[in-house]
Amino acid sequence: MPHEGNLLQAAVVFLLAAVLTVPLAKRLQLGAVLGYLFAGVIIGPSVLGLIGNPQSVAQFSELGVVLLLFIIGLELSPKRLWVMRKAVFGVGLAQVLLTGLVMGGVALWLFGQSWNSAIVLGLGLALSSTAFGLQSLAERKELNQPHGRLAFAILLFQDIAAIPLIAMVPLLAGGDHPSTQAQGVQHVLQILGSIAVVIIGGRYMLRPVFRIVAKTGLREVSTATALLVVIGTAWLMELVGVSMALGAFLAGLLLADSEYRHELESQIEPFKGLLLGLFFISVGMGANLSLLLSSPLVVIGLTLLLIGLKLPLLYAVGRLVGDLNRESALRLGVVLAAGGEFAFVVFKIGRDQGLFEPHLYDILVLTITLSMAVTPLLLLVCPKLFKPKVKPLEVPEEYRTIQSDAPRVVIAGMGRMGQIVARILRAQNISFIALDTSVETIELTRSFGGMPV
Repeated sequence: MPHEGNLLQAAVVFLLAAVLTVPLAKRLQLGAVLGYLFAGVIIGPSVLGLIGNPQSVAQFSELGVVLLLFIIGLELSPKRLWVMRKAVFGVGLAQVLLTGLVMGGVALWLFGQSWNSAIVLGLGLALSSTAFGLQSLAERKELNQPHGRLAFAILLFQDIAAIPLIAMVPLLAGGDHPSTQAQGVQHVLQILGSIAVVIIGGRYMLRPVFRIVAKTGLREVSTATALLVVIGTAWLMELVGVSMALGAFLAGLLLADSEYRHELESQIEPFKGLLLGLFFISVGMGANLSLLLSSPLVVIGLTLLLIGLKLPLLYAVGRLVGDLNRESALRLGVVLAAGGEFAFVVFKIGRDQGLFEPHLYDILVLTITLSMAVTPLLLLVCPKLFKPKVKPLEVPEEYRTIQSDAPRVVIAGMGRMGQIVARILRAQNISFIALDTSVETIELTRSFGGMPV
């Protein structure tokens, strides 16, 4: 456990590095993510060595990814997820299998890896970075564009696919005797049991808890409850060997239809931003730059090979399976071409199980980190390839008729006047949604024929 002085010193170093590098990166139009990465490299053991042990912050910083996935879950209702099933399970599965097959084939025949190492390498490198991809899309306000929606669907499938892959690595390392198989079955049952606990608990326990907390009117208690739900679910999932991020996503998904959704989102957003920044800093700190100096051609060559293989495959998947146009498919490829944070976990287990040597693991980690660093630069180049043609100004067809989604009216406050307005709107069959801060008012008006409050 670090000394109290060391902890304060580490906090000062992290905050100072972020404050100095991130605004500079944003000024140079490189994006905040690259700024955090550079900050991590500078303060890490490879350059200044201000933080000696990057692993000490890695686990804490993973909470950033956990909170990101929770907020994504909050913005997705189960109904919307069902609507996205083709993109998530169709396009996502196609991308992971196709990329895994090609990457595995290259590892097997070009680099002479054994078949079980090649499977782990292929599927591990097929995964992309959820935190990197979504943060880059959010910065550029592209999450609601066709390539942004498809990128999100693919990343969601990859997060789900990472669970069986992590469970599969020890089996591929040679554990094929009956006791190992029995442990595998037991592990799967534990995972299913914990997911069932999260779903049942989220459905029947969370809303009454939030109702009680909201009645106290204390903002800090509300924030603590929100963090407890996220971190508690993530911890439960980690206990049974599932990714913390997927557990948090499930918790968010269960609260997506809750009347406390916006409150939760506003309270967790500041923590998410800071911890996600810390995650990117820890990725930068973990890069072994001495390898880049000792064998630069190998590392740079592997990084270019990773992006050079993955980008065309993602482009093909986007065009053929995802029905994207050329520009959107290329943007999809650029966003997801880098390696992902789950690959660090998969390859670490592979190294511990003896599937590949520590030197190869270090090279893989540096390659994935460099591929992440290149992504913002590729995103800058992308718009220059597709400069929009100047057309004479005319009103597009879709703007001539207004497509108005329900609800069409927002009622701010459900006091006496709000209730009168709500009754008039309901009588006229005009859809509306009402907002209020009083739990008693919400409960009362909801009891009158299920008003959307």
